[in-house]
Amino acid sequence: MMKNIIKITGIAAILLSGVGCSEEFLDKQPSEFLTQDQVAEAASNNPEVIAGSVAGIYTLMFEDGSGGTTGHDDFGHKAYDIYGDMLSGDVALSVSSFGWYRSNITEFQATQDFTNLDNYQIWRYYYRIIRSANLVIDALGGNDAVPELDANKYLMGQAKAMRAHSYFYLTQYYTKSYNPSAEILPIYVNSDDQNGPKVAASEIFNLIESDLNDAITLLDGFNRSAKTEVNKSVAQGILAYVYAFKGDNWQAVKDLTGEVIDQGGFRIMSRDEVVGGFNDVNTPGWMWGTDLTTDSNVGLLSWWGQMDYFSYSYAGYGDYKAIDSDLYAQISDDDVRKTQFYDDESSSNYLQPWFKFYEEARVPRGSGTTILSDLLYMRVAEMYLLHAEAAANLGMDGEAIAALQTLLNERVDDSSYLTSLSGSSLKDEIYLQTRIELWGEGKSYLALKRNKETVVRGDNHLSFVGVPISYDDERLTFEIPEAEILYNPAVSTQND
Repeated sequence: MMKNIIKITGIAAILLSGVGCSEEFLDKQPSEFLTQDQVAEAASNNPEVIAGSVAGIYTLMFEDGSGGTTGHDDFGHKAYDIYGDMLSGDVALSVSSFGWYRSNITEFQATQDFTNLDNYQIWRYYYRIIRSANLVIDALGGNDAVPELDANKYLMGQAKAMRAHSYFYLTQYYTKSYNPSAEILPIYVNSDDQNGPKVAASEIFNLIESDLNDAITLLDGFNRSAKTEVNKSVAQGILAYVYAFKGDNWQAVKDLTGEVIDQGGFRIMSRDEVVGGFNDVNTPGWMWGTDLTTDSNVGLLSWWGQMDYFSYSYAGYGDYKAIDSDLYAQISDDDVRKTQFYDDESSSNYLQPWFKFYEEARVPRGSGTTILSDLLYMRVAEMYLLHAEAAANLGMDGEAIAALQTLLNERVDDSSYLTSLSGSSLKDEIYLQTRIELWGEGKSYLALKRNKETVVRGDNHLSFVGVPISYDDERLTFEIPEAEILYNPAVSTQND
């Protein structure tokens, strides 16, 4: 059985080694691996055959090089959380000794040059996940199938959720806002699809919503073995983000987040926990994340290496990531989240997240090269904030205040000021609290775009200090990469 699992994971890796459409990207399964038909036949009786491929999808989420480069900013989904956090302005590159992120991201070279590899890296990573998910979906009977075995239903639900998650993030990075008629991305729904043209955003979002609604149904009753796996609550959380970005169904956002809050079994992280390192996937407030172990083989090339002073890598040796100084100034003095950041203004480490994200041993600049701190993808605080945002957009200010107050009661000494807010002032406060609560977690970029806000960098950035940059500025959105235009004739003719 283990040999079968390894072979199936190998198929996924080979099929998904690329994005676009050069021959190298589209290698077929070599003869020593199982065929698609063999996979499907085996899966109908033994879900463990497909479970190996689903596990492979989750591994890609933190694997270095999964974006097809050797760059030290290429390590799966969390790599692009950093891109987004920096583009949003909330994460400042306050010291740059090695140069990672400086020119390409913080100075916007990548987003203005389609030949820059950062455009390719994001594209290739998310389309690798999509192609892997398509392999699983095809093996389980195809897009319209409902597997008979519960175990296979759960695997189908996870694959559809991951496909939707990847398409959603592609829409965030490669479009400015939701325009249903704009042709934005190729769409692939089968594992043998290739060389597709860009299709309208409405078609992409129809697939995303369909996949997530299917996933929510298929994952009902699924008791996952680890938080690495997507369950019903996570699928609901992703769908809430999708509807919030579109901005045309706030009631669905409110309903979905309300169900996660009421039925998901998670609780808001306590005051102690939010200064506890954010390094343990078992934290009750975490909905989705990865438990890194020695077998994960994660080290210098990682989110922790780039963000944490106490992990041996860039954040400890001169590529410092800090909270934007203007955002920090807006955190009230009675707010525990203000203590997440190093506050010695005379130090070059000023405003680094020394007390939010840190390796458990807390040895300056790291006690070793193996990362064992866990990776966070989603937590329940996001659901409270989205619930408040949805209620405010529906004109339900009382419910919005109640949701936000539930969170802030765990952060500040006195949240009573919220009761004086309404309308636009309440929406502004929800946006501010979203940025503070979720700082460095990859959600600021999503919030910036859906709230149609403007970036104004504080004085601890190395460039563009004080320059207003709107959410729809060309510099905040990536370009379809050169490789896709060169090797996908359906896209290249559209770009002529």
